[in-house]
Amino acid sequence: MCGIVAYVGPKEAYPVILKGLKRLEYRGYDSSGVALLNSGLKVFKKKGKVAELEDSLVGKDVHAHIGIGHTRWATHGEPSDRNAHPHQSENGKLAMIHNGIIENYSQLKNELIKKGYHFISDTDTEVLLKFIEDIQQNNNCTLEEAVRIALKRVVGAYVIVLIDQDNPDTLIAARKGSPLVIGIGKGEHFLASDASPIIEYTKEVVYVNDYELAIIRPDELILKNLGNEKITPYVTKLDMELAAIEKGGYDHFMLKEIFEQPDTIFDCLRGRLDAANASITMAGVQNNIDQIKNASRIIIIACGTSWHAGLLAEYIFEELCRIPVEVEYASEFRYRNPVVRPGDVIIAVSQSGETADTLVAIEKAKEQGALIFGVVNVVGSSIARISNAGAYTHAGPEIGVASTKAFTAQLVVLTLIALKVAHAKGSIDTQRFVHLLNELHDIPEKVKATLQTADAVKKLAEKNKDAKDFLYLGRGYNFPIALEGALKLKEISYIHAEGYPAAEMKHGPIALVDETLPVVFVATKDSYHEKIVSNIQEIKARKGKVIAIVTEGDDTITAMADDVIAVPEADEIMAPILSVIPLQLLAYYIGIAKDLDVDKPRNLAKSVTVE
Repeated sequence: MCGIVAYVGPKEAYPVILKGLKRLEYRGYDSSGVALLNSGLKVFKKKGKVAELEDSLVGKDVHAHIGIGHTRWATHGEPSDRNAHPHQSENGKLAMIHNGIIENYSQLKNELIKKGYHFISDTDTEVLLKFIEDIQQNNNCTLEEAVRIALKRVVGAYVIVLIDQDNPDTLIAARKGSPLVIGIGKGEHFLASDASPIIEYTKEVVYVNDYELAIIRPDELILKNLGNEKITPYVTKLDMELAAIEKGGYDHFMLKEIFEQPDTIFDCLRGRLDAANASITMAGVQNNIDQIKNASRIIIIACGTSWHAGLLAEYIFEELCRIPVEVEYASEFRYRNPVVRPGDVIIAVSQSGETADTLVAIEKAKEQGALIFGVVNVVGSSIARISNAGAYTHAGPEIGVASTKAFTAQLVVLTLIALKVAHAKGSIDTQRFVHLLNELHDIPEKVKATLQTADAVKKLAEKNKDAKDFLYLGRGYNFPIALEGALKLKEISYIHAEGYPAAEMKHGPIALVDETLPVVFVATKDSYHEKIVSNIQEIKARKGKVIAIVTEGDDTITAMADDVIAVPEADEIMAPILSVIPLQLLAYYIGIAKDLDVDKPRNLAKSVTVE
């Protein structure tokens, strides 16, 4: 939810931290700050984006070889200078940054107030820091020991990094439920919420696990558990290039990531799909094939855009595999005491692999004996590590807050899984199986062709940028795409939009239809085509403005709609991967037409690591 960066070593810390904060700004951009240690502790923080912090520090003494930085997505306390991180201890010697939520902060705060502590901010972070300070002073112990004692008491999720004026070459960090990566350089260490601030300096990293504490010096990394037992760090080599986290000539990350989709889908298929030999290679599925194909039920757990991918996967799995599927919002699943049995298979879908609700939900399901299969984008993420098996989407870093290329990669991976399971189970005939493999093989080129609609979509965006509401409608495989299109528009343009099954429109939403309401139909040719034509006629009869995403050559809907965007012909199972592309572009271009920050929409963060 927030982004953290820290450095200790021979380099100037501030430039490293500042560049890292800019790369992590997609995780939160309400405020930012740095703490630097050089002949005393200096803390600088500012409401707004990282650029505003940078401007405020022009001419200031920021010389230091150790420091911590933070970019915030507000949970406790409004965005402001005083609520920005880092926070300082009562004695001014400690500074701390924090990603997560301390749930019992109110109880701790009341205890500390009775002891005479004062609080400058409204944050749970300041409470945790002063709780650590209180333990250190009352127990006459080291900061490391005070952190360990404190974390046994607190309830919630956290990554914390502390800097100590009395130990000017040491960072102390700990993690539970939020990500932390440590980069290992030559006589230096880098800490961050993900690898993007680190990749420029080193490809050797350690992913810190839950309930682990790290003591980091320029030439030393010590990992311990909360029982003070040392743990051998597991060093991983990053499979990421610097170019993947830069704009590459595009105006925005969102546009770059939309146009990367032919390549990301190809990467997702590479090494897995062999259409010529009618085979799919997925070790995570193959190693658990008997349990998956014989599952009594598949439960897909996700949030947001990933939930929409799961909803489409429900249609595909039930059609091809003939296995009952339920799609659950992780936030609801974890609290409603769900019935999970050992024969169930849980598929957890998450771009970041750190989504807090999804993590807790699958932990709960795992305890009840279900097989956990993770579909995530970020290698080494928490969901990837907790799952029994899984498949990476290989979409590469996605910096734009609104998911685009990660969504289509999720659709491709879920489709591959369904096809492999269906083939193993014998629930799909050979001719259909081979046909769908060839269709999937052709998707990257068809996505490339679909992207050529960008100019037409841009004109459509200019035409509709002042609309107050949108209605998105689809049937069958296209219904989840209607939901995703509406979500993208809400996220990027702040225009109210709703997605519905087209037939459900008559049960209420049709009351909204008049000549001012754009109604977007996802209407590619499929087994529902005649029905959706009827739904379009119902909107036109009420003077609604119809925008239709259609299959090339569809003269029927083209003659009826006010505006049409055509995509290449594809099997109805594959068509949603194409039909979502114009909807991503529409949201992007409307956001641009309204002069909005499309990469960092207000109030949103990329990785939701708190409930």
